[in-house]
Amino acid sequence: MPAKLKIGKLVVIGVGLIGGSFALALKKARAVKQVTGVGRTRRNLAVARRLGIIDEALADAARAVEEADFVLLGTPVGQMAEVMASIAPHLPAHAVITDGGSTKQDVIACARRFLGSHFARFVPAHPIAGTERSGAAAAQADLYRDRTVILTPQPETTARAGRTVRAAWQQCGARVIELDAKEHDEMFAAVSHLPHVVAFALVNALAQRPGARKLFGFSGAGLRDTVRIAGSSPEMWRDICLANRAALLDALEGYEAEIERVRAAIESGDGAALGKMFEQARAVRSEWLLGKQR
Repeated sequence: MPAKLKIGKLVVIGVGLIGGSFALALKKARAVKQVTGVGRTRRNLAVARRLGIIDEALADAARAVEEADFVLLGTPVGQMAEVMASIAPHLPAHAVITDGGSTKQDVIACARRFLGSHFARFVPAHPIAGTERSGAAAAQADLYRDRTVILTPQPETTARAGRTVRAAWQQCGARVIELDAKEHDEMFAAVSHLPHVVAFALVNALAQRPGARKLFGFSGAGLRDTVRIAGSSPEMWRDICLANRAALLDALEGYEAEIERVRAAIESGDGAALGKMFEQARAVRSEWLLGKQR
């Protein structure tokens, strides 16, 4: 059972799918008394208020965190440095901070640089959950239930901060594990960041073909399922790609090599090689999905 948690004031900076779902889940678990939301647009904050995700909306992150007990940074990773620099002088000495970014080494570097003495109470996190939708309207109270949340605490991280952040994600229904930040970024470059890049690139490639409108009109479930994640936030994925550049470039190199192998087999009419590659991929996929069901 997750540790009992009671947060007085939760501040969510970036009330979108990740931040909004975090707030809703903690409200549902009765683990938070008040939620203050910070965002760039009044419209999104108004939606968050109307849906009961937040109790108070503010545009100024520095003002919002002044009496915070817990702060979640739910912005795209490219905005983390600016937000951290803004809130650091105003954070209470007891406040615990976490984030929901898909890259960790860059976020940790920003926190180490900008949070100052508060860095010891910052616990980097990455919830492995989401949809292609974004904004407060996409938030779901059960988004994290039975999903994995990865924490990448640092040597300076206090035990209290670690326990508090772990308990918060567990109250959301998540399974919490810890990883090294470098290992995290290398893994997710391959299994998350690369697939998103491929989906965006495939849509663009098809859109540039003659008669693209007619082409999309005849497409079926195969294309729709393959490019579903191309509906994700362009800003968020731009930032992720740049933040995890080295690991993503390595993953792209491996993917390009595999595409070239397929191309060569098709060009030479080598049905045996093509069939072997497809059968191998099918077997790996089946084993992977079977493992997820256990």
